[in-house]
Amino acid sequence: MKKIAGVLLLMLIGVTVWGQDIGGQWNGVLKVGSARLRLVFNIIKKDSGFIATMDSPDQGAKGIPVSSVSFNQPQLKIDVSNLNIQYRGELKENIIVGVFSQNGQDFPLDLSREKMEKTTLNRPQVPVKPYPYYEEEVVFKNEKANIDLTGTLTLPGKRGKFPAVILISGSGPQDRDETLMEHKPFLVLADYLTRSGIAVLRYDDRGVGKSKGIFSSSTTQDFASDVEAAINYLKTRQEINKKKVGLVGHSEGGIIAPLVAAGTRDVSFIVMLAGTGVRGDQLLLSQQYLIGKASGASEEDLAKGRELNSKLFAMVLETDDTAALKAGMSRYLSDYLNNLPEDKKPKGITIESYSRRLAGELSGPWLRNFLRYDPATSLENVKCPVLAVNGEKDLQVPAAENLAAIAKALKKAGNKHFTVKTFPGLNHLFQEAGTGSPDEYRLIEQTFSPVALEYITEWIKSQVK
Repeated sequence: MKKIAGVLLLMLIGVTVWGQDIGGQWNGVLKVGSARLRLVFNIIKKDSGFIATMDSPDQGAKGIPVSSVSFNQPQLKIDVSNLNIQYRGELKENIIVGVFSQNGQDFPLDLSREKMEKTTLNRPQVPVKPYPYYEEEVVFKNEKANIDLTGTLTLPGKRGKFPAVILISGSGPQDRDETLMEHKPFLVLADYLTRSGIAVLRYDDRGVGKSKGIFSSSTTQDFASDVEAAINYLKTRQEINKKKVGLVGHSEGGIIAPLVAAGTRDVSFIVMLAGTGVRGDQLLLSQQYLIGKASGASEEDLAKGRELNSKLFAMVLETDDTAALKAGMSRYLSDYLNNLPEDKKPKGITIESYSRRLAGELSGPWLRNFLRYDPATSLENVKCPVLAVNGEKDLQVPAAENLAAIAKALKKAGNKHFTVKTFPGLNHLFQEAGTGSPDEYRLIEQTFSPVALEYITEWIKSQVK
């Protein structure tokens, strides 16, 4: 299931209830593959009927507007149109037995008045203070963007001359620990590297945590300028060996690392953790297919989704005019949605409004840039040593096609100091996984495979001897 986030302000529509009071809080646990997600519907009685909101506590989403609520005893209908969610249930005493649907997929979901307590998740790899090394919160300036970025610098000792790496996070607003599904992979990685004699700088993305700037209007190239600012900052620190500074980027960070390294001699090596080697539109088509298949979508639905997305991505590639792109996408989506069966059409919102919203999201600056960007353009100019690693079960950045593309580009650059490696059984976060589906991330106790941690660290140590 797509993560429940990013909510539009929609009009809340209610109708009168006959018989038993449906108002109040209704709680349930949605089972999607191996994932278990708590969902809460908050139904409030008003003079004119009812309004409602939805919460997804395990994903940190609260107060999601419900576009329509209807109750004709015993049938309850709830629609969250901006997320293409429908819930249909039947009230039986104090339990609602029903089905949760999103994007054409159905999942059993029963609701009750009983509050579902959060399951305490074990994260055994998260380090506990006091650390056997020096830690300092630091602020450095991106002069180009005129913003201050805040992060954490860890040093093997308070004094010395240490090799260093800068950690670069993946897509989406990330804090310095790259916190995701209650995992903190960058905290675990930084701790492991620092204990191994390597200084580490990790920082909150612009507009996140204590860092300044605006995340939503920024592109991959903007984030690359933040990395350049981090390099410049490390050059001012007397504890850092300025000839031994490397970049370690995860996912989109694996795009940013070679983008920066191609333009400066200040980077002595890079590590691409699930970094991409193919153009953004090709990557997203593969990603959507693999995740959809793992979620149980039929081949017919997957083929239709690929056809639709291919058309939309092609429109992004073909025009530079934002207004024309939005208008064209909106028309295409309206025609497409109008031709769907009634049960597949968005509820509680007009097709025209829904199409305009989707067109606006697809024509945003980050996504437009990502769809168009080919990592090979940077990789073909990277001369420093490169380690590119991936998990065999990665569904977000498929290992085989991306590592092959990375190797091809580096060979074209004449780079003779690169290694590509696939770790069996690991997912996009480098966890030991069952299927590799993002649904598993939160449920896996392991944050970062010890095998991968050791391999990456030993490779970095070989570069900084």
